[in-house]
Amino acid sequence: MTRKHRATLSDVASKAGVSPVTVSRAIRHPEMVSKKLRERIDNAVRSLGYIPNHLASALASHRTNIVGVIVPSLTNGVFDDYLAAIQDVFSLANIQVLVTNVRYSAEKEEKAINTLLGYHPEAMILVGVDQTDNSRQMLTNAGIPVVQTLDLTDNPIDLNIGLSHDDAGYAAVEYLRSLGHESIAHLTARGDPRSQQRHAGYQRAMDTFGLSSEGLVALTPRISTVQLGRRLFAEVLDRQPGVEAVFCCNDDLALGALFECQQRGIRVPEDLAIVGFNDLEFCAASVPPLTSVGTERIQMGKWAAQNVLEIIRGSGQRPDKCQVNTGFTIHERGSSMPAHKTVHGTRGTKARVVS
Repeated sequence: MTRKHRATLSDVASKAGVSPVTVSRAIRHPEMVSKKLRERIDNAVRSLGYIPNHLASALASHRTNIVGVIVPSLTNGVFDDYLAAIQDVFSLANIQVLVTNVRYSAEKEEKAINTLLGYHPEAMILVGVDQTDNSRQMLTNAGIPVVQTLDLTDNPIDLNIGLSHDDAGYAAVEYLRSLGHESIAHLTARGDPRSQQRHAGYQRAMDTFGLSSEGLVALTPRISTVQLGRRLFAEVLDRQPGVEAVFCCNDDLALGALFECQQRGIRVPEDLAIVGFNDLEFCAASVPPLTSVGTERIQMGKWAAQNVLEIIRGSGQRPDKCQVNTGFTIHERGSSMPAHKTVHGTRGTKARVVS
């Protein structure tokens, strides 16, 4: 079977009975072509299955209408509304978003950056601030807007919006301590930099309050799941049956801890309090509803996209504030005892507690 060749601009022009220049004009600036002629060209495009060569157009116009976005996972619900917020902003400006999943690997992220930059994107948006030296060098040399999101750094590549995960971890323990709990466990999985910072905040708070974490921490590099949360908390309960509360580095683990408590007949929150992280949708729907540390993911995605759009299509100037700390909010629900108070984190970070 002979394979058909990809339709070219000349093929469309020949079928429509016009010049290639006229076809190009009709595709790029349809308002400059009469309705009758535009219909002829559109019919030729559809019948031939013609796809414009956007890279060739980009070389001529120095614009690709492409923004690269790199995330560590496409299955983690944390990134659903984040990506949707980015897409909502760019779609209105007819800018295409190329999303790459690097599976929490700095090395894969480096390769993804190299690949995406080969498409000459007009900007790059990344999750995290822990890029390799080579990645930072490539992004710096690209000469395009770069936004690092969901985390904060003292040395941003360009623009930065996020929160201190260390402070958030500290605030979660501080909240549980304010309820009178002393034996506070911690579950964490995957071991990505943001989870590591939450664990560091947990440990800093335990040390600050003079509480021992011996036997109360369950760490694993495995991918986080609800079932893993059950297993990790089962390990902690077997070692320390007197545990009073648990702070989980994400909501999947928190839900797993809740299920393990229900399996063992441990009442939540009467016998044990649970706090998750990210405040995913299911937190409010579980029984009892899960208390969780909420992050402003939608705000981060919108801020990143809006500022990129202003730079590449607007004034060309960076915003007055090139770094934004969104903070975090502890959403208090039925998995913890009532507190009705505001918890203040360190270094000026304030965690609102809402019931």
